[in-house]
Amino acid sequence: MSELRRDPIGGRWVIVNTDEPTPPEGYEHDIPRSNKPLPCPFCYGNEMHTPPEIIALREPNTAPNSPGWHVRVVPNKFPALQIEGELERRGLGIYDMSNGIGAHEVIIETPYHDKDMTDLTVSEIASILHFYCQRSLDLERDKRFKYIMIFKNYGASAGASLEHPHTQLIALPMVPKSVREEIQGANNYYEYRERCIFCDILRQEMQEKERIIIENKSFIAFCPFVSRFPFEIWIMPMSHTSLFCQTPYEELPKMAEVLKAVLVKIRKIFGDTSYNFIIHTAPVNSDGTNIEGYHWHLEFLPKLTRVAGFEWGTGFYIVPTPPEIAAKYLRDASVTE
Repeated sequence: MSELRRDPIGGRWVIVNTDEPTPPEGYEHDIPRSNKPLPCPFCYGNEMHTPPEIIALREPNTAPNSPGWHVRVVPNKFPALQIEGELERRGLGIYDMSNGIGAHEVIIETPYHDKDMTDLTVSEIASILHFYCQRSLDLERDKRFKYIMIFKNYGASAGASLEHPHTQLIALPMVPKSVREEIQGANNYYEYRERCIFCDILRQEMQEKERIIIENKSFIAFCPFVSRFPFEIWIMPMSHTSLFCQTPYEELPKMAEVLKAVLVKIRKIFGDTSYNFIIHTAPVNSDGTNIEGYHWHLEFLPKLTRVAGFEWGTGFYIVPTPPEIAAKYLRDASVTE
């Protein structure tokens, strides 16, 4: 018989197939790489094809918007939101609306088109994470913005429109509903037990060991007990921190170490499959939201199944491979190339 599991944070239920778990070879997944488009606007030497860079990690004595960079941040050429203007909230009958104010940036992770984050060194990944923090802190100074969303789409089925390795950052003038619900669930637990629910999850995972994939002194990667998707992975700091951008700079290499291992293990098992990852962090420029019981984390989601009518209609997710079994496959996958 399958199991129904309830997420203690948001209250979501999932259905886990514990009778006949699907092994990795039972999933069909796309191969995201195709022929390189010419010219790719993110490639080395094509700097004139992007908007002017905001910031970059560069070789000494190289000019902005020219070769010589290692990581480069530019505005999105086709932004979801515009940074110029006023929010101007207003009503239209029963409907609320405002101008599309925000920021939409692209972190170009490497000059090399044919590399993914998986192929980069731990030091190179740490530099990318540093830019995530640096841009978050800069945008946080704009009091119009209430939430900084950092996410990576890799592969066509994960929503990537360009193959060149990149991450996106969007600053929003309001806190997304899903974030509010997650924070409210964490606050409910905190008010009842006076403890962070994420810290309690970490303690239980470290006691049981069954769903842990890899850990170091600062970060841990595990398949959550109430996974929504097969081989879903959370990366979480061991110390309680609500905002991602408050992570000490010296801790970023430890996060990069765990993220690199997760990426390599996924590739070992599924090849060059599509994935998303999203950094779940607390709101900024607080509008009264209590974040004391919240704990930032990264959610990594391989694109191995599709959300269909049952999931959309009920909010329940069907997980063909229990996280305990998924974690074992991932633990056993070597991180050496």
